[in-house]
Amino acid sequence: MIEISLCMIVRNEENSLPRCLSSVGAIADEIIIVDTGSTDNTKEIALSYGAVIYDFTWIDDFSAARNFAFSKATKEYIFWLDADDYLKDVDHVRFRELKHSLPDGVDSVNMQYNLAFDGEGRVVTSLRRNRLVRRSCNFKWIGPVHEYLEVYGPAYSSDVCITHEKDKVYTDRNLRIYQKRVAEGEVFSPRDQYYYANELRDHGIYEEACRYYELFLDGGLGWIEDNYQACLRLAECREQLGDREGAFQSLCRTLQYDTPRAEFCCRLGAWHVEKGQLLPAVYWYELAIKLPRNNDSMGVKNEAFATWVPNLQLALCYDRLGQREKANLFNEAALLYHPIHPSMLYNRNYFKNVLGDNYVELHSREAAEKEAE
Repeated sequence: MIEISLCMIVRNEENSLPRCLSSVGAIADEIIIVDTGSTDNTKEIALSYGAVIYDFTWIDDFSAARNFAFSKATKEYIFWLDADDYLKDVDHVRFRELKHSLPDGVDSVNMQYNLAFDGEGRVVTSLRRNRLVRRSCNFKWIGPVHEYLEVYGPAYSSDVCITHEKDKVYTDRNLRIYQKRVAEGEVFSPRDQYYYANELRDHGIYEEACRYYELFLDGGLGWIEDNYQACLRLAECREQLGDREGAFQSLCRTLQYDTPRAEFCCRLGAWHVEKGQLLPAVYWYELAIKLPRNNDSMGVKNEAFATWVPNLQLALCYDRLGQREKANLFNEAALLYHPIHPSMLYNRNYFKNVLGDNYVELHSREAAEKEAE
């Protein structure tokens, strides 16, 4: 059985830290907490869980703090979490099993990171991240903000999932860190260009976001998953600026990096709907449903674009085309993925009224798919 050091950096996390540390009981053989300036009860809570606490002066550099935390670990493997991450019961069990069954020679273990959920708690957005690494490899964190752990060598994909539930209000902290670096004349790496563009987009600074997305893409050195997302987000920014043709071109730019994916299809379908081009929209939404899913990718996955979103939009399109029975079937298919969505429930009542005896309520995805065909 392997032994594990849990390493965390925290600041004013008294609300979320108990949930996090409670969820890793019987997994972590030691807990290293690096505090970057808490003024609440964070340290006292950490001590109550047996943590070893170190203070670290905050220097606007997440990698520096994380590397410091890693340097304090003493066990064979290092596991990292943020305070608003935790393990659900099923994943706690899986992790305990992993401690006993991890194959020899593995240097890094990646785990699914669940980021967003629907109204019934099902995962809609996730990605995979390297979470558990062999201490003797001396892997380092890179980047002052939106940092990443650079790993290499034998890797293992685990079925353990980390759940993220943020309980703090988003701030402009990361944006300010980037803006400070720009003011100091720093030349950004491709990865920083991409993440700075994301921060600008998130704060509604769309023209500057477009400029940095273009810099990132034109440089040709980005990771394929970042390239793909950059095209989609560039299209969003173009839409916000009223440049619909530029948005179309940005969407199509994704095809330089991969075959069509569900999110691309849905966004292109929406573009056609806005122009009143319903038949092309139907084509792209139906393709979004039929595409195989890539579950091995380390990139962001948003299940909504492969499930209820295209079905709901097909209901809209077919209703506008006057094919209400088919529209009803797609709305029912959407409800199978998201049974409490208000728009779909409204549509169900609408179709009951307009179709009368021809109304069909489906109870399985298989039936929905067969009927829609």
